[in-house]
Amino acid sequence: MEDLIRLLISSDRLKSSNNNNLKLTDKESHYINKVMRLKNGYEISIVNGEGALWKGKKIDQKNIQFSSFDKPHYFKENKKLLIGLAISPPKRGFEDILKMTTEIGIDIIQPLISERQIKKVSNHSLKMDRWYSIINESVEQSERLWRPELYSFIDVNDWINSLNKNDFVSISVTRSDNTIGLRKWISNKKIIKGKNFIIWNVIGPEGGWSKNEIEKFRNLKMQFIKLSENILRTSTAAINTASVLAECREELMRSIYYS
Repeated sequence: MEDLIRLLISSDRLKSSNNNNLKLTDKESHYINKVMRLKNGYEISIVNGEGALWKGKKIDQKNIQFSSFDKPHYFKENKKLLIGLAISPPKRGFEDILKMTTEIGIDIIQPLISERQIKKVSNHSLKMDRWYSIINESVEQSERLWRPELYSFIDVNDWINSLNKNDFVSISVTRSDNTIGLRKWISNKKIIKGKNFIIWNVIGPEGGWSKNEIEKFRNLKMQFIKLSENILRTSTAAINTASVLAECREELMRSIYYS
């Protein structure tokens, strides 16, 4: 793909634009004109976070003309094998986790509410708006065509009860017997070609999982994962997990579809 400035614009905005003329928001206009200092006539890539890319051209301070919505310049199908990170947000650094895991390639981010969670998140809707914006910026920066999904907060027990039976779920722990490395656990999974599912890793709060939570994981026969010989901060564990999941996913995809 050509190295052009990218804007992530929702499909609804693009589809409702008048004669394929996209009117910029104040924030987008500031970025294009004040930060990047793009002149009229400069080409810009427009993505919708759903696999499609259009070529656009700046025509003035507030407008970009792009190719027909029905005929994107490029489209990429989403991966069949998705990777998900379920995490109890730490007191500090969750926004960095969103940025970096988006850049690495995580497809789904699920914030969890756990018993020993240090940071009790209030005003969820306001927080989610802020986090959506951070993810969008990371999608633009990393040149992803598919935007990761950010799910709403949910209690860890309710989330487990709602899981698809076809998904694979592992639980990261710091001190426990019967642990296995994340890479080894994934390599033991039987992946069926053409079947959609998610490989999840779950990272607990800074205060650690409670006894009740650990007991539930055990009763459900969920695999405990040891990410490192050292005790990792939640943010470090998240980046470690995202990197391993992304790398293993690519290896699995190659072995399934290109063997």
